Amino acid sequence: MKSVKRIEATAVLPQKKKIRVAAYCRVSTDADEQLVSLETQKSHYRQHINSNPDWEFAGLYYDEGISATKTDKRLALQQMISDCEAGKIDYIVTKSLSRFARNTTDCLELVRKLQEINVPVFFEKENINTGTMDNEFLLSVMSSLAEGESVSISENEKWSIQNRYANGSYKIGYPPYGYDSNDGEFSINETEAQWIRYIFSETLKGQSLNRISKALISMHVPTRKNGTWNASTVRGIIINEKYTGDCLFQKTFTDFRFKRHPNNGDRDQYLIENHHPGIISHEDFDRANQMIRQHANEKKITKGDKKYTNRYPFSGKIICGECGEKFKRKSNITGALKYPSWVCRVHFHDTKKCSMKGIKEADLERTFMLMLNKLIFARKDVLQTFHDDLKEHNATAIPQRMKAIDAAIDKNTEKKKTLTKIMAQNLLEPSLFIQESNELNAEANSLAAEKESIIQSSAKHVDEIEETEKLIKFTAKAEMFQAFDGELVNNYLDHITVHSQDEVTFHLKCGLSLKERILK
Repeated sequence: MKSVKRIEATAVLPQKKKIRVAAYCRVSTDADEQLVSLETQKSHYRQHINSNPDWEFAGLYYDEGISATKTDKRLALQQMISDCEAGKIDYIVTKSLSRFARNTTDCLELVRKLQEINVPVFFEKENINTGTMDNEFLLSVMSSLAEGESVSISENEKWSIQNRYANGSYKIGYPPYGYDSNDGEFSINETEAQWIRYIFSETLKGQSLNRISKALISMHVPTRKNGTWNASTVRGIIINEKYTGDCLFQKTFTDFRFKRHPNNGDRDQYLIENHHPGIISHEDFDRANQMIRQHANEKKITKGDKKYTNRYPFSGKIICGECGEKFKRKSNITGALKYPSWVCRVHFHDTKKCSMKGIKEADLERTFMLMLNKLIFARKDVLQTFHDDLKEHNATAIPQRMKAIDAAIDKNTEKKKTLTKIMAQNLLEPSLFIQESNELNAEANSLAAEKESIIQSSAKHVDEIEETEKLIKFTAKAEMFQAFDGELVNNYLDHITVHSQDEVTFHLKCGLSLKERILK
């Protein structure tokens, strides 16, 4: 008789998929105690994530020695966001809102971006999990506090730095070209210092900044950050007092919006003489600076003056249609013929980064005058029609939209009042109240932004109407032009977009854009 043995079934439960958790941490400065804090945070998060059986360690992202006031400078944070978008991370933990972002707008923007791809963030200090949308109102409040804390910390740091300026204990973190630094103490780097001496020597011989930069490029002299020598770089070296051994502190300052400005007497400055070994004598430094000032005076240009950036009619007005950079004026020589042309700054330094070729100045001048002659010829059909359309839009479409927005704002306000009354009577769950309040606040902010945009648009249309009327009045009296007049560029042209060597678009101050083939 056959023997049959029954084998009991064993249920195989599917393994629960682990949540891939990443951590983000940051310290604000390079100070030793802050770097110790960073190491502590890193150790804490590794242990914290690995100790949870439901979690899988997805990485530790950290920025050190970087201010959080602007998120675009925090490379690790940006990399973490990219990895989230690539589906590598399910959940993020971080110490606090102030470590994640110190700006309300940035914080909410980052959180919402992560919410769209279903990646919550947990803030340990505030005990906020953004996976629960009821917390968004709380998140907004807390990040506002963090922003205030950032301003306070920033002001304290500024006060500390100014004290160190005043007592001479401030240490420069990054030495200028020509120097090495050991814990803030400068020593001459002879490999680089020889080129500092070369720059000053050539300047004292009367060489232009542009020629000196070209000579450095032709000799393959390396820069600190693999950049390209140019006239501005050379000028920056010549005006830098550090090459004499002195140090002038607070040449620039940061305002309350964290924007940097040149210090033209707005803040105190601090000069420390004999701060470190000099490469250039004070006499040669003063003579070289006198030379570049004299060169500027001969050309009747002053740095910061309008003439400095607008030496020629097209200066600052030509934009590359490929890379968006401005064009610069340069001289070309073909045989015995010398002529000026305009070329994209990016293309000029690296043709691989931008392929846009230059345009002869004479061709651009002829094309501009051709465009003006067309406007003179077709003034009524083009300019008058454009003017009437602008006035019609400003008189009807804008007021109608403003009326609709004001009505929507009033309706939003009434909804908020009603919601508050219902909540006061305990007829609404707090979580639902917060959710509805957030939606109404978001709608109110959107309406306010649209209203402001329309107000600005209306003001812009008024300016464009005035500019169009000015152009109509001019073309009504003008005769066809035979020669170029640079004053007309200043009067009526806003900017030019170059599409190729054969085609450009003239954007007039009145708002009219006209595409033209280059007249050669």
